[in-house]
Amino acid sequence: MTAKKESIWRLVIVLTTISLLAALALTGVYALTKGPIEKGQKEKKEQALYSVLPKYEGTVRDTVIIDANNEPIPVHLAINKEGKICGAGIETYTKKAFSGRFDLMVGFDVDGTIVNTEVIKSAETPGLGDKINKDKSNFANQFNGKNPNDFKLLVTKDKGDVDAITAATISSRAYCDAVERAYEVFMKIKEGNNE
Repeated sequence: MTAKKESIWRLVIVLTTISLLAALALTGVYALTKGPIEKGQKEKKEQALYSVLPKYEGTVRDTVIIDANNEPIPVHLAINKEGKICGAGIETYTKKAFSGRFDLMVGFDVDGTIVNTEVIKSAETPGLGDKINKDKSNFANQFNGKNPNDFKLLVTKDKGDVDAITAATISSRAYCDAVERAYEVFMKIKEGNNE
């Protein structure tokens, strides 16, 4: 029995050592990759912002609006040389995607017309839902130049004006949901500046 107990203790020590080494290795990899991943995400947001803002000369003023779901929505206001808002880039999201959530940047001109949209973060199904990305399809381009005041941000199947991605209606609906959320935030800002 002593040999059996000794064998079990050796096994416990070996497994514990292997687990500790694996945990240390994972911690090291996380520490090495965390910074570059965060930097890449920040650069992607900055590129998205400047691709969705209307052409203007001036500065960007950042603020945060709390949406109806009590979620913070970062807003980047384009301020012209006269100090007036000439558009906005709004970081929006949806939790209705096939993958659960994705994030978009939506740009509006001063009248609320969509300048452009860009996917910031998404995990939609490759070959189907990932067609929300501009490098995969032209789906997102149909929003450009449209004002949600007279362009229904629903897929045609739901009596809206948006042509859904074939076999990816859930992702298409989610995209519309995110753009609608951005428009609601933009309208809050616009109303707040008219008071």
